Amino acid sequence: MSVSQFNPPDARLLDDIRDLVGADGWLDGEDAQRYFDDPRGRFEGRGCLIVLPNSTEQVAAIVRICNAAKVGIVPYSGGTGVVAGQLSIDSDNAIIMSLERMNKVRQISLDDSVIVAEAGCILENIHSAAQEHGLMFPLNMASKGSCCIGGNLATNAGGIQVLRYGNARELCLGIEAVLPCGTILSELSPLHKNNTGYDLRHLLIGSEGTLGIITAASLILKPVDPETGTALLAVKSPAHALMVYREIRRHLGDSISALELMSGLGLDLVVGKFPSLRSPFEQSHDWALLLEATGPLGLGDRLESALTDCLEKKLVLDAVIAQSQSQRDSLWELRENTPAANRMAGAFCNSDTSVPISKVDAFITDTIAAISRIHPDVQINSYGHIGDGNIHHNVFPPAGVTKAEFLASNPGIIDTVRMAINDITRRHGGSISAEHGIGRLKTRDLETFAGKARRETIRRIKFALDPNNIMNPGVLTN
Repeated sequence: MSVSQFNPPDARLLDDIRDLVGADGWLDGEDAQRYFDDPRGRFEGRGCLIVLPNSTEQVAAIVRICNAAKVGIVPYSGGTGVVAGQLSIDSDNAIIMSLERMNKVRQISLDDSVIVAEAGCILENIHSAAQEHGLMFPLNMASKGSCCIGGNLATNAGGIQVLRYGNARELCLGIEAVLPCGTILSELSPLHKNNTGYDLRHLLIGSEGTLGIITAASLILKPVDPETGTALLAVKSPAHALMVYREIRRHLGDSISALELMSGLGLDLVVGKFPSLRSPFEQSHDWALLLEATGPLGLGDRLESALTDCLEKKLVLDAVIAQSQSQRDSLWELRENTPAANRMAGAFCNSDTSVPISKVDAFITDTIAAISRIHPDVQINSYGHIGDGNIHHNVFPPAGVTKAEFLASNPGIIDTVRMAINDITRRHGGSISAEHGIGRLKTRDLETFAGKARRETIRRIKFALDPNNIMNPGVLTN
């Protein structure tokens, strides 16, 4: 865990910021509490002022004030981050900057297939704006109703459609941002080709607010395919899930947009915690694969043909194909409610790692074995985006034992389990953070598991752009 160093702002600096943004542009005291909440309940944020600028110019002016006094700023997006990147957890001296008032769609260009959105736009609202023009923005995740595009870009978010469309990075053509000195970088032009030196857009995307504050972005829109096929498949193992993937790709090519692995334990957990949901299978299975493909008319018939081949080859034990939008939504609710069900069940460790796709089956097997050696009675829900190798392990106390009781009687087990997962991730050539970032939670992990050249280059870039260390101090690097 990183320990952040924030210089204390004096009363005059705080008054200058309040005057700059006006009475509606700042909060403190009890009104600020929601900005200190951690989605997983592990941390409590702190800070001396919540500032809510309403323009890029206001952001730049605030940054200039803070940079001159070497006062740290923590950028706050939708508050859905799970690695404490949006929280000051060890200092009251942070200025928390939320861009929620900067939530406009500035422009939609049909010829360019681009939407220009401010950083505070909620992801689902961007989806709606694109749909009004018969287009789609492919970035999609369970938190779409609350996460904001600025945070999505700052963490290079993944989600459920990475398989076909890529991470947030691949869906952004241009960036507007305020740099640590207070200069506005305005590069929103929707260019597909621009080789004028370093790609600053990609440097800022995934930097977790440590190199600048993204204020707007030009995002790629895609046409809406006329037909969608969604199926939930019962399979014997993750290895069989990947065999199914290879077989269906042979029929559908790159039409597969989502491929989600779910454990039998995970399915039972969701159904148990959400009584309105039910498993479509008549019997329990160890593993399930949620697959979605989109494409031209006739895709549904091709998907059925592909699944028939999989059944004949014994790769699939059972299959349910959605016949309507409501059935499609019901299948997706089983997956999208998994994180909430994990929290409700008392998960004490939640991982976000990726490995090469060829290593997924061995990775899951080895991880479950290692965790079971630490404590043989814990429960493990392994699930995730198997098509891109991003597997989440959620670990629960033994049946009948509360989280509080278990942690009290097993001190240190959270870090022991987390490090075991990281060790096995490294053994299989993987990454300790697939889509959630490093934040403050994983800075020491990065020191342990990232190569020296990577760590040193990150530090040098940070110092070159932010010598006063005002941009999210303590995130990514100590």
